[in-house]
Amino acid sequence: MLKNVQVYTEDRSINKSKVHKLIFILKQEYNFSIQSLSLSIISSTALHQINKKYLKHDYQTDVVSFNYSKDRNIIDGEILISFEDAKRNAKKFQASYGNEIFRLIIHGVLHLLNFDDTDAKSKKIMKKEENKLINKYYFTLLASK
Repeated sequence: MLKNVQVYTEDRSINKSKVHKLIFILKQEYNFSIQSLSLSIISSTALHQINKKYLKHDYQTDVVSFNYSKDRNIIDGEILISFEDAKRNAKKFQASYGNEIFRLIIHGVLHLLNFDDTDAKSKKIMKKEENKLINKYYFTLLASK
């Protein structure tokens, strides 16, 4: 387990050690340190309320990140993921639920590394980076214990 990384999940099927392994792999890939990272996998209702209260976005989303660091090389933040939206996305895109959770974790970490998806160009760059990481590491994560 990584120091300074806390994983909370309302879905008991999520393997926390695999989440830590993914964070470790991303840490090596992007050469960042972790001051503090909280990753919570929660209900869509809870995430909607957080999105509304703190970001003033009154809509459902699958992932929200809060970045408290000014330094791209130091992670200090929170990632919140809706497991219900992840299940819907997995079905919609014909992916496994585990693959969708890993994609959302990657997406959240990329946000903490200052990747952005607010316009078409930056969204395309971020999606390409996500896909590269999923293709490079997903099978390693499935095989790990």
